[in-house]
Amino acid sequence: MNKRLSDRVMNIKPSATMSLNAKTKIIVKEGKGIINMSVGEPDLHPPLTASYAGIQAIVKGKTGYTPAAGLIELRESIVRYLLNERGLEYKPNQIIASAGGKQPLYNVFQAICDQDDEVILPSPYWVSYPEQIKLSGAVPVIVSCDETTNFKITPEKLAEVITPKTKAVVITSPNNPTGSVYSENELKALGNVLKDYSEIFIISDEIYDQFVYEGKHISLPLIFPELLNRTIITNGFSKVFAMTGWRLGYIAAPSDIAEAIASFQSHATGSPSTISQYAGISALNGFDKSMVEEYKKRRDILVDGLNQIEGIQCTKPNGAFYAFPNVSQFFGTMFEDQQIIDAETFCHLLLEKQHVSAVPGTAFGEPKNIRLNFAIPKDLITEALKRINNFTTQLAVKV
Repeated sequence: MNKRLSDRVMNIKPSATMSLNAKTKIIVKEGKGIINMSVGEPDLHPPLTASYAGIQAIVKGKTGYTPAAGLIELRESIVRYLLNERGLEYKPNQIIASAGGKQPLYNVFQAICDQDDEVILPSPYWVSYPEQIKLSGAVPVIVSCDETTNFKITPEKLAEVITPKTKAVVITSPNNPTGSVYSENELKALGNVLKDYSEIFIISDEIYDQFVYEGKHISLPLIFPELLNRTIITNGFSKVFAMTGWRLGYIAAPSDIAEAIASFQSHATGSPSTISQYAGISALNGFDKSMVEEYKKRRDILVDGLNQIEGIQCTKPNGAFYAFPNVSQFFGTMFEDQQIIDAETFCHLLLEKQHVSAVPGTAFGEPKNIRLNFAIPKDLITEALKRINNFTTQLAVKV
C-alpha cells in the first residue's frame, strides 16, 4: 500500500516553540492580555544602519541572486568579525551565508552525517537539534545534564558516550534553553577529551555569542587551535542583532566542509535574501552593547523574582535571554479540578488561567523545567512574576 508521506517526515516532531507561539498569537487576537515569554525573539530593534543598508539595497536595485554561499562582501565582513570578536582566523571561502540560524545547522548535519552515525547532544537542547540529526539519518545520543552542573556536559560524561560511530558533538554556548555558558576551563576539559579523537567534529552553535553577562564568550578552537579543522561554527543575526525576520545566518568551517555545504545549499535553497545580506554587512559593524546590559537587568528581575516564589527553583543564566526554572515541586498538585502531571500541564494552565505563555521543558529534553524568555520589557516581566505567583499559590497540596 502506497503511503502519502515519507517515514522521514512522519518521524519528526513540529517545533514546540513555534507551535506555542502560534497558539499564543491566536489568543492575543482574541483580545486577551497575554504575556508572551515563549518565543526566542528579542524585543529590541535591529541596528538602524542595517535597516538603512537594506533599504538602500532595494532602492539601488541590489536585489538579484548572489552566489549560493552569499555575497563575498558579507563573507569578508564575517571573517573580520570572527577575528576581532573571537580571535579566530578564517578565509571568505570558509564562510557560508544561509537563510536564518536553523538552515546552517541543518546543512551541517546533512553534509557530515551518514546513516546510523551518532551525534552527541547534551540535554537540555534546542528543540530542532534532535529532529535535524534524525533527518540526516544519524542518531542523537542524548546526554542528560541538570542543575548540578549548571546544565553543562562534563568531560567524564562526554568520554562515556563516545563510540566508533560518533561523528560529532554539539556544544551550544550560550545555551538555549538554559542560558548556561561554558567557561574557559570547562571548554579546556572538553577539548582535552576531544583532541584524542581525530574523526569527531565539534559543532559549536554560537548564535547568542554576544549575550554573556559575566565573563566572555570563548570558542573552543581559541583554546585548542588544532581543533579548528574539526570545528564547525554556526551563528546568525537573529538574536544579537535582533534581526529575526531577516533570515540570515552563517557557518564558519574547514574548507572542504564549507565547499560541500555550499554545493548542498545551491540545490536546496540557494543563497539567502540579498537585501538581508547587505543589511548584515552593516549590522556586523554596529552591535549595540547596551543590549547586553539591558538584558542583564531583565534577567536579574526575572530570576530573583522566580526564586522568591515558593516551590520554584531557578539557576541564574549567564547568557542568552532565557530562564529555565524547575517547577517539578508542583507536579501532582491540583488546580481546581485539574491535576498538574508535568511541565506541559503546568504551562497549559498558566497560559489558560493567568495568560502567561511559557514553553515546557519537555520540548528541550528536560521535563522538570519550563523556559521563560526575558527579552521583553521589564514591566511585563514584573507582571508575569505576579501572575506566576498567583497561579502557584492556588495550587492545592499534592494528591
